[in-house]
Amino acid sequence: MDESVLTPVKVSGEGFLAPRVANDGALIDPADPAVLAITDFTRETPITVDEERSIDAALEDMIRFGVRALLVLRDRRIVGLITSYDIQGERPLQFLQNSTYEHHRDVRVGHIMTPWHELRALDWDAVRHARAGEVLDTLRQVGRTHLLLIERGADRRSLVRGLASRARFERQVRAPSALHAGGARAAP
Repeated sequence: MDESVLTPVKVSGEGFLAPRVANDGALIDPADPAVLAITDFTRETPITVDEERSIDAALEDMIRFGVRALLVLRDRRIVGLITSYDIQGERPLQFLQNSTYEHHRDVRVGHIMTPWHELRALDWDAVRHARAGEVLDTLRQVGRTHLLLIERGADRRSLVRGLASRARFERQVRAPSALHAGGARAAP
């Protein structure tokens, strides 16, 4: 074995985090397992934000990490979810109109996030056995951009196991018409 491959080298310049890559973005068929298009937090580190962070900084984080949603934390507990749609949509303006705050830069994640008790979720075990097309249909039917994937612990606590993104499913799940006759996959 060539030992030079394992020889540490001195780093120089500045260090940056590589962008997070959820998967290769490969197209999948509606009949394929749904887990091929979800973000599974046992394999990928969830991207989180403190509820006191400004929404502008949170949006910058989303862009930097290539995600459209962040789990919102308070004292290391999940208290909500914020999406790029929340930040770029009407929520900040609605908040400012109904508060004593005057500027967009004063709006914090906790002001416009979807709080924990209003979040919608799917059971992890059900998703684990579901087809991609079924989860995509569910995301469309409930009108949400993201659904948490919840696994119940032995103590009955909700363990957030992952996240299903409608945009990701729509990007990856191939329309049935894209299939060749006989169920074979079309070339990407």
